[in-house]
Amino acid sequence: MRRSPGPDERQRDAERTRQQLLDAAVVEFGAHGFSGARVSEIAARAGVNKQLISYYFGGKEGLYKAVAERWRAGEPTIAADAESLGEVVAAYARTSIAKPDLLRLLVREAVDRDTSALDPEGQRARFQSMVDDFRQRQADGELAANLDAAYTGLALFGLAAAPVVFPQIARALGLDPDSEEFAAKYAEETTRLVEHLKED
Repeated sequence: MRRSPGPDERQRDAERTRQQLLDAAVVEFGAHGFSGARVSEIAARAGVNKQLISYYFGGKEGLYKAVAERWRAGEPTIAADAESLGEVVAAYARTSIAKPDLLRLLVREAVDRDTSALDPEGQRARFQSMVDDFRQRQADGELAANLDAAYTGLALFGLAAAPVVFPQIARALGLDPDSEEFAAKYAEETTRLVEHLKED
């Protein structure tokens, strides 16, 4: 006779199911956007019953917000060991290449202009923090004083995202954006490029 699972085991199963749904949701939202993604497809990709999306997240919008929250929670670790601005941007580039579905989700938001499930205030606060960091780096001489911190932040975000957003251009340039060698070389070149933004 099969024993009933204990509380710890049930907790582990619940957490595993949540993570499976979040992993599947990143892919589906990245491919189809918030409006186009279907909870039935997300559940099928995760290998669970679609009713569990309502159970764990309160529905599709809650799941979308949980995906964003998981990204925010993990974001501070991306460049935790980086010191220079070039190393920070390179760390984001490596993460974008290794986990492209998160970036594709951001691109879908931009293309669809669907903000129904977004957190604009939270997003604004995170990017304002980035601008503040850039201004401090300017004061320290790591970034030229004649550069606008917000515009520079936008440009460097695009630099980190380019291999995922424009893989066809990389291939047209004779590069293989799917190779491990590309990821390492792109991070290296990114670091070198950003170093040239220092004050002379």
